[in-house]
Amino acid sequence: MSLFHAVVWTDHQTAQVLQFDAEHVLAQKVRAHTHHTAQHGSAVRSEHEFFGEVCDALDGINEVLVTGSHTALADFRHYADKHRPQTAARIVAYEVADHPSENQLIALARKYFLRHDQMAGTPAPT
Repeated sequence: MSLFHAVVWTDHQTAQVLQFDAEHVLAQKVRAHTHHTAQHGSAVRSEHEFFGEVCDALDGINEVLVTGSHTALADFRHYADKHRPQTAARIVAYEVADHPSENQLIALARKYFLRHDQMAGTPAPT
């Protein structure tokens, strides 16, 4: 099954990655691994590991909509732009969203991509 759209909802601890087409949804969850150490910057390293795993989950997806809190989006965007430019290039938009359900997230993404694809002159997948 070839799914080329995805929507991600993320905060700093968990991410929900939903790949979809008109009829199918493939869900994946990514959770941060906490490393409690006395080392300076260990929280930053943990966040980078987490955001790296989210980017890994997006490999092979052509268009991605990323949602979450304003702070989480800013931090994820900074990480992707700096450390994963190939992933950042496939992110078409960042939208602030507050804990939507899976169905709400898919509805938001389908509506967004329908509008995005029409504006880009790309036919919607069937």
